[in-house]
Amino acid sequence: MKRFGTLSFGHYGPLGGGRELTARDSMLQAIDLAQGMDDLGVNGVYFRVHHFARQQSSPMPLLAAIAAKTERIEMGTGVIDMRYENPLYLAEEAASVDLISDGRLALGVSRGSPESVVRGYEAFGYTGSEDPRGADVARDHFSTFLRAIEGEGLAERDAQSPFGGGSGMQRIEPHSPGLRSRVWWGAGNRDSAEWAGRVGVNLMSSTLLTEDRGLPFDVLQAEQIDAFRAAWREARHAGEPRVSVSRSIFPLTTAEDEFYFGGRQDGEGVGYIDGFRSTFGKTYAAAPDVLVEQLKEDAAIAAADTLMLTIPSQLGVEFNLRIAEAFATHVAPALGWESTRA
Repeated sequence: MKRFGTLSFGHYGPLGGGRELTARDSMLQAIDLAQGMDDLGVNGVYFRVHHFARQQSSPMPLLAAIAAKTERIEMGTGVIDMRYENPLYLAEEAASVDLISDGRLALGVSRGSPESVVRGYEAFGYTGSEDPRGADVARDHFSTFLRAIEGEGLAERDAQSPFGGGSGMQRIEPHSPGLRSRVWWGAGNRDSAEWAGRVGVNLMSSTLLTEDRGLPFDVLQAEQIDAFRAAWREARHAGEPRVSVSRSIFPLTTAEDEFYFGGRQDGEGVGYIDGFRSTFGKTYAAAPDVLVEQLKEDAAIAAADTLMLTIPSQLGVEFNLRIAEAFATHVAPALGWESTRA
């Protein structure tokens, strides 16, 4: 593990006791958190994307605001649901944010997670799927998106146009030359990880895996990562791909930490989600020295270059900055972390 950042689910709504976190609060706090973590030397800040839910649904304005107010930190998504996206518009937006940030965008995309509505992407106008979960729509959109960010001409120029004219095919604009190397695919199983390796994009390994073979979660995930890298090499892609994993990790350094997370060493679980028998990762919550030893034994963290800490965004900027600082100070260096401030 060379890098770490935070993965925010971005929930907002009633907090109890008459208090409420509004959508505006959620976005402004995300910007403040990113600025604070940039000062700490944390490597990234990433956001879940969900439609028809009280979470982030249109991340590009938020990422652009973060890009404008930070210097070094990577910002990204984990993940954008491609079933809902116009791939050419997404390509324009992503290129714009990548250019504003000077190449600091980490764009995680995939088929998306289970929804709170029935086939919500059809309400966005994307109909005709032959798959009950819309995977065919997501893959088609993703293919077009990759062609667009690679600079392929996708629309015929109009020779009679008063705005330049010409002949041949026109690419979308703006174009960010390095964006293709900063695209990630969120994979929840071995097959989708291998597919990402063949396509030649980075891997975001999910917080759960849609398989159960009686093995620990970290071992299953490490096998998925190995399969991804093998597929990448077999496809003869240049360079080395990046890989991220997500974990719930809480260094217990104060009485408040103990209050919220003491005793939260939740074990791994197996259950059904989206019709699949799935394996869920555990929560780590302990004193920093104990965490170091536990995390060194996590096979997937050892295999990945980036670790995303899932954070309780409803607890506010100050609390989450303290989690990030405690991890950066007491845990991450022992795992091989390289600060952006080094």
